[in-house]
Amino acid sequence: MSNETLIEFPCDFPVKIMGLRRDDFAQSILDVVIRHAPDFDPASMEMRPSRAGNYLSLTCTVRATSKAQLDALYQDLSSHPLVKVVL
Repeated sequence: MSNETLIEFPCDFPVKIMGLRRDDFAQSILDVVIRHAPDFDPASMEMRPSRAGNYLSLTCTVRATSKAQLDALYQDLSSHPLVKVVL
């Protein structure tokens, strides 16, 4: 029962990643996303700085093919040292 999901695959799935605003943040996150979704288009990454400019929010809409793929992506992003929150 724990492997069940309401998501129908394949689908476009947005992942929001937030972390401290650093020069290497977006590239570091892109490297992780590409590892799990090789067809991800880097030009589609949306970036939004926080109001004070201390944090950066990235939205990456990946073509998800399975629950296992999304779980692995979330795990790698959540354990990344530059990431504060993954939604």
